[in-house]
Amino acid sequence: MAFIQTIDENEAEGELARLYKRFANPDGSVDDILKLHALNPGSLDAHGALYAQAMHGPSPLSHAEREMIAVAVSRINQCHY
Repeated sequence: MAFIQTIDENEAEGELARLYKRFANPDGSVDDILKLHALNPGSLDAHGALYAQAMHGPSPLSHAEREMIAVAVSRINQCHY
């Protein structure tokens, strides 16, 4: 498994802090999958845009169907996120 340096929410500054605040959970925590972008805030912003388009953009699929596909793919990939 690769090790990727991350930055905690309480240590983030500048653009990263702004993005963390934007993508934070209601309790202020940031999911680990998003912290993987800590050293490249631009990729975090792009990740958020891709997620928003895939899950909330125009599509013949309902939101529930999109979530079901995401869960099925994660299960197949043995991803516990």
